Amino acid sequence: MTDAAHTAMWERLDLDLEAHDALLAVLGKFYGDIYLSQQGRLKGAEYLDFVLSEVHGLRIKEIQEAKAAGKKVVGTFCVFVPEELTLAAGAVQVGLCAGAKAGTDKAELLVPRNTCDLIKSFIGFKLARLCPYTESCDLVVGETTCDGKKKAYEAFGEHVPMHVMEVPQCKAPCDVALFRSELVRYKEALEALTGQAITADTLAAATKRVNAKRRALQRLARLRAADPAPISGRDALLVNQISFYDDPDRFTAKVNELCDEMEARIARGEGVAPKGTPRLLLAGCPMAVPNWKLPYLIESSGAVIVGEESCIGERNTRDLTDEAPADLEAMLDALASRYMKIDCACFTPNTERLEHIAALAKELKADGVIHYGLLFCQPYAHEAIKVGKAMEAAGVPYLALETDYGMEDAGQLKTRVEAFVETLA
Repeated sequence: MTDAAHTAMWERLDLDLEAHDALLAVLGKFYGDIYLSQQGRLKGAEYLDFVLSEVHGLRIKEIQEAKAAGKKVVGTFCVFVPEELTLAAGAVQVGLCAGAKAGTDKAELLVPRNTCDLIKSFIGFKLARLCPYTESCDLVVGETTCDGKKKAYEAFGEHVPMHVMEVPQCKAPCDVALFRSELVRYKEALEALTGQAITADTLAAATKRVNAKRRALQRLARLRAADPAPISGRDALLVNQISFYDDPDRFTAKVNELCDEMEARIARGEGVAPKGTPRLLLAGCPMAVPNWKLPYLIESSGAVIVGEESCIGERNTRDLTDEAPADLEAMLDALASRYMKIDCACFTPNTERLEHIAALAKELKADGVIHYGLLFCQPYAHEAIKVGKAMEAAGVPYLALETDYGMEDAGQLKTRVEAFVETLA
C-alpha cells in the first residue's frame, strides 16, 4: 500500500490522523531501538519486522477487504474467548489489548486513575481514535477475569458493540457447566452477528486451524530449551503477540518456518547469546504490543529470556482442544474443558499455576524466574507472593517486579534485574 492509500483507509475509519501519525513514529523508533538493534537474529525475524511495520497498514487492509466480502470482525481482550467459535462462524478474530500509554486523560473519564495501564490503554486508544482494529470491529467481546475489566466494560460498552462472557472464579463441575453455558451464549451471539450457523463441520474445521497454530507455538517453545538459546525472548514474545491479530493460517506457516531455522541453528550449536548465558523464565501479567520494556531491560542485562508463563505465552498455547468429538454438543464440552484448564490468576485456588511455573522452569533449564506484575493488577500482585514461595520450595531463584507502561522507572528496574542476574552467574 502507498502512504496515500494508508491515510485514506485510516481516514475512512475516522482515526485522528495527526495523533495516529505521531503514534506510529514513536512506535517505529521504539521498535528499532529494542528489536532491530539485536545481534544474531534469525532470518525469519524479517517476517516479524514486516508485520509490525504494517501493523496498521496491510493487515487492516486485509480486514477491511474481509468486511467488504461480508465477514464480521470480532475484537477480544482475553484468551478465554474461543477463537474456534469465532472462526466457525466465518468471522475474523483480532486482539485489542494495547501496551502503551495513549489517551490516558480520556480513559480516566471512564475508569478510576488507579486502574491498570492495560485497561486504560485499550480505552484510551478507542477514545483518542488511534486504533484501526477497534474501529474495524463489528463486535467486541469482554470477559470477567478481573473486577477492573468487568466494570470497565460497562463504560466501554457505551462506545462499542459489546458482549461480555462470564468466566467463573473456581473450577468445580458447576463452574465448568457455567462456562459451557457462556460458550453457548457466545455461539448464539456470533450466529446472530454473522447470520451463519455454527455446525459440527465448521467447528471441527476451525478447531483444527486453531490447534495447528497452537502446535506451531508449542514447537517454538520447546526449541527454546536449547543452550545456547536459538531465539531471543524479545522475538519470541513478538511471535506470541502477533498471533493475536495475524491471519491464523499464514501465521502458522511462518512460525513453522521460523522453527525450521531454529532447529538448524541448534544443530550447529549457534544461538543469540553465548552458551551458559543466564536463562530466565518471565512469568505473570500478559504483555501487549508495544509493551517490550521489561524484556528489553532483562536481555540488555546479561541474560536471555527462554520462556513466558503468561497469556501471551505458555498459558495460551499449552493445551489443545480435543478434536475427537464428532457432534456439536460434545465439541462444546471439549471447548469448555480445554479453556477451563487455563490457570489465570482470576481463579481461586490456583495451585496448578504454581506447579506449571516450576515445571516450565525445569523444562526450559531456566536459572531463575522473574515475575512481572502490572501496577494495580491485584490478582497477579497476590499471586506474586505465592509464586515466590513456590519457587523457594523448588530451589529456583526468584525476583518479583511491579511496573506500568511508562519508562520513568526503567533505570531502577534495570539495576534490580542486573543485581539478580549477577547472583545467577
